[in-house]
Amino acid sequence: MQRLSRRTTALLVVGAVVVVAAAGTGAAVVLGQRADRDRDEAARAAAEQVVAAWVDGDLAGAPVVLAGGGGADAVAAAEEAVTAGMGDLEPSVELVDVERDEATASADLRVTWPVGDGWTSETSLPLAATGEDREASGWTATWSPSALAPSLEDGDALRLDRVRAGRGQVLDRDGEPLVTDRPVVDVSVAPAQAEDPGALAQSLSDVLGVDAGSLAERIASAPQDQAVPVITLRQEAFDAVAAELDALPGVQWVSGQRALAPTSGFARDLLGVVGDATAEVVEGSDGRIAAGDQAGLSGVQLQYDERLAGTAGATVVRVPGGAQDVDGEAGGDTGGDTAPEEQVLFSQGPVPGEDVQLSLDPQVQLAADAALTGRLGDGGVGAAVVVDVASGDLLAVSSSPAGGFDRALQGRYAPGSTFKTVSTQALLAAGLSVDEVVPCPPSVTVGGRTFGNAEGGALGQVPFSTAFAQSCNTAFVSLADRLDAGALPAAAAPMGLGVDWSVGVPAFTGEVPEAGSEDLQAAEMIGQGQVLASPAGMAVLTSTIARGSWLPPRVVLDPAPEEGAAPPEPVADLGAVRDLMRLVATEGTASAALAGLPGAPVGAKTGTAEVGQPDADGTYPTNAWTVAFQPGTGPAGPDGEGVAVAVVVEGGSAGGAVAAPVVADLLTALADEG
Repeated sequence: MQRLSRRTTALLVVGAVVVVAAAGTGAAVVLGQRADRDRDEAARAAAEQVVAAWVDGDLAGAPVVLAGGGGADAVAAAEEAVTAGMGDLEPSVELVDVERDEATASADLRVTWPVGDGWTSETSLPLAATGEDREASGWTATWSPSALAPSLEDGDALRLDRVRAGRGQVLDRDGEPLVTDRPVVDVSVAPAQAEDPGALAQSLSDVLGVDAGSLAERIASAPQDQAVPVITLRQEAFDAVAAELDALPGVQWVSGQRALAPTSGFARDLLGVVGDATAEVVEGSDGRIAAGDQAGLSGVQLQYDERLAGTAGATVVRVPGGAQDVDGEAGGDTGGDTAPEEQVLFSQGPVPGEDVQLSLDPQVQLAADAALTGRLGDGGVGAAVVVDVASGDLLAVSSSPAGGFDRALQGRYAPGSTFKTVSTQALLAAGLSVDEVVPCPPSVTVGGRTFGNAEGGALGQVPFSTAFAQSCNTAFVSLADRLDAGALPAAAAPMGLGVDWSVGVPAFTGEVPEAGSEDLQAAEMIGQGQVLASPAGMAVLTSTIARGSWLPPRVVLDPAPEEGAAPPEPVADLGAVRDLMRLVATEGTASAALAGLPGAPVGAKTGTAEVGQPDADGTYPTNAWTVAFQPGTGPAGPDGEGVAVAVVVEGGSAGGAVAAPVVADLLTALADEG
């Protein structure tokens, strides 16, 4: 064996030591890099935890302290003090990046407030390592007002000044405002002059219809020098009770103006109302609406509120020394009697709202309201809709009582015998002639279900035209077997019933399903069973009959709504149905109310629909219907295509006796205006 020299051995030993040392240095570098990554991740994790807790509004347990002393609770109190002047608005806080330098780090933030188009500040939050291992729990952020905006210092506060935008108007079909400033009178009580609050409240209840108990409590508990509001009346309503109010001690009033429709009930369910924004409205507006703002609360005013309201102007101001410290004491020192100067951090002017134009004609609407309430009285329930035949526009939508459910547009009613216009069109398509003799017995049974006529009447063997004019149920039921299950939906769809059309506001367009049995088919022939329609839907259908073709109806003209699906097929010739409807007005069930109307000949169809559950004697409650059209009536004048009308009266005994007189009053009023 060859032996190494002493020198060679020494060199080998030294070489080994060098190799080992090099390996150790490499391992140390790797470990150092890993430790740096761990520290970076720990700093970022701490920053993420603070930002998440800040956004959630729950800093408890977050690794954050207040500059100047105090833990997470102190940070929360300080942040609340700085931002109290921003109202209910909350900023969004985004962690952009975290940069670390040994035992310190800086978290770059993007803070955005939902004011105007958005006010964003780029800020930072310092962090420091507080533990040997520098894990997530070992990093702590230090919060100060500058985390909200770079220019904020200790003791500063933010204040939001809002400038309301001018609200857009709701316009009629001619572009004139429907809601304008009108004279009103605010009635109130001076508590110091009310010797007997209970008696005074009762007297005001008798005159004005206000709640006596609530008013008496408010008068009794109010400061003697503070007026208690009672009610705001339109000028004409106040004039009617002024003398009675003048005789009551302590009652006072002041005149003013308020944006109002022509009357208190004028298309109220459609137009809606504007009032103080509720907490729910504010919460759901994503910062667009603030407490104290006016907002649409119902109807068009609510649906199109964002367009009508525009965008409020917003100015965010830095108020030096205006914040409250964590103990509630005013912070900052003005250094004398001169207040420190405020600094505008963000400003955006208001953007006025845009108008919304409707298809309503004020005179037609007033006539519809008057006809409906004039016949129904205070307790009556019903609706009336008027459609301009030439354009398809809805000129009036009237619901009674106003201010509740919008029956005119959204009501779901069995249309009763007014649906015989559709049944007739289906029968004509199946080969029926209007001169064909058909049976009209007192009753007929189909599929085990017995159908009868009003008051058990019968016509015997009569031409179909007579059965239509006299609205013989049993004639139509007897003819049900001539139609297949899809015939009624197929006839209704091109006329606009049971298909998708959009008028820009919620409206029920009708349901005409295929009948699943022979007795259901028989019921649907006379507008019962599963057939449903709204007054608007029946008015649209009637306008299609009068026009002879389909036109999409409209309520909102601007902004133009998305068009619904058009009827699937072009409407067939409707001339025969129009002629039959003329017979209804001259010698049929509507003749007593409509035969003598001035102007062009009227076409009509009455209906009485059974609803709900039968009484003890087996009699069903009923709704009364009448649909009608008259050329030359309405805004277009005697040379125009006129109007189509649908009226329903809930609880009405018969269409010809109850609903037809409403139609007569309405058409007469429109003829007089023309």
